[in-house]
Amino acid sequence: MNKENEKLLREYDVKKLLIKLSIPAFVGMAINALYNFVDALFVARAEGELAIGGLALAFPIQMIVIAVGLMIGIGAASVFSRAFGRKDYQKMEDAVNTALRIDVVLAALFSLLSYIFINELLVFFGATAENINFAYDYLSIILIGLIPQSLSIVLNNLTRAEGRSKVAMYSLAISAGMNIILDPIFIFDFGFGLGVQGAAIATVISQFIGLTYIFIKALGKDSNLRIKLDKWLHIDFSSVIEMVIVGFPTFLRNSLGAFLAIVIYRLINTYGGEEPGIYISIYGVINRIISFVFLPSFGIVQGMVPIVGFNYGAKNFKRMRDTIIFSTKVIMIYFVIGFLFIQIFAPFLFRIFSEGNIPVFIDYGAYAFRIISIGFLLVGFQIIVGAVFQALGYPIRAMIITLSRQVVFFIPLVYLFTYLLDDMLGIWIGFAAADILSGLISLVLLWLEMRTIHKISDSSPELALNT
Repeated sequence: MNKENEKLLREYDVKKLLIKLSIPAFVGMAINALYNFVDALFVARAEGELAIGGLALAFPIQMIVIAVGLMIGIGAASVFSRAFGRKDYQKMEDAVNTALRIDVVLAALFSLLSYIFINELLVFFGATAENINFAYDYLSIILIGLIPQSLSIVLNNLTRAEGRSKVAMYSLAISAGMNIILDPIFIFDFGFGLGVQGAAIATVISQFIGLTYIFIKALGKDSNLRIKLDKWLHIDFSSVIEMVIVGFPTFLRNSLGAFLAIVIYRLINTYGGEEPGIYISIYGVINRIISFVFLPSFGIVQGMVPIVGFNYGAKNFKRMRDTIIFSTKVIMIYFVIGFLFIQIFAPFLFRIFSEGNIPVFIDYGAYAFRIISIGFLLVGFQIIVGAVFQALGYPIRAMIITLSRQVVFFIPLVYLFTYLLDDMLGIWIGFAAADILSGLISLVLLWLEMRTIHKISDSSPELALNT
């Protein structure tokens, strides 16, 4: 095994280590979010604002596949990190290979079923006559790339878990960079002129390239992942159960994101007047920009998770606590900056997505986004607490955090506010209110968890068995 990575996770200064692991993940996520941003921007410039709604309608399918990849990847990374801390090398190998095999099967099955029922799904999601053709053209091609996309997510999480965060960053950067390069070639008339279909083709090609890079690196001698290309029918079911239990809150959060997108599209169809398509496009832009803001924050916590998981397995509780405290400070500062950015630049962001400078698209979009961004001030607590609970192997607590924001608060609030106001304003208020309430609950849970960890760090390691 690579002893250098093990020593890094066990002994390196936690602040420097978090920065060392987080910056590559942060940059990789930021680049990945930038590609999503640019993807929609190119489509809007080539096909108009309504085309963004077509991309938005494909979002639920993509989110569910991402949810599967994250569930398996984060679950396997948690199992791997704790086994790494214990020096249980056989468990590490079983977790890696089982994760890859299960992911291929699930992604392939979901892709096939989605293609068979693609029209029915789009209508159910809330597609209108204005945007259904854009949605079909995009999604029918994107489905081809779901397997490499999901596998890349799994390998990225496992690569970070072994302390090779730069490799994970390069994989994301290569994929996103290729997408940004290929997008205009396939979308605009000076290239192939394929519009929305061209954006999908560029995405699929880029995902294959990114997967190829990280897979080759995972097979290298510097990797601790020990991928076995033979015995593909061999699956360690104990690892499957453990990684699904740990990763299920992440799956729930992301698949609920797909469900909530459908709820929002249908509410927009109800309250959006005679042309709801433009408001679906507004939400599509907001969603892309939120990804641009949120994904780098996930890079920060992904840098934190292997440190917390490893030191939990190694029973170094003080080091684990110091990592969580520093990570929380970084996350909260980051989201305050994100809030200020949206408040200042929201009109500009919508203007660059509007080829015809449509007033309702720019003005209403900025208005809605400023309301939503109020929740950024507290949502960071939810992200940090969910990641801590997953790193420690506390799936029930992580699930409670997930459900508090997206189900317990958002769904009742969004229906309540839209009913009371009889207007789409209720949707945007519902976002902010759900983030604020779940953030407050997460803050309380974080405080309680830190008290427990503090007591353990001041006591004998044997207390860890009772946590």
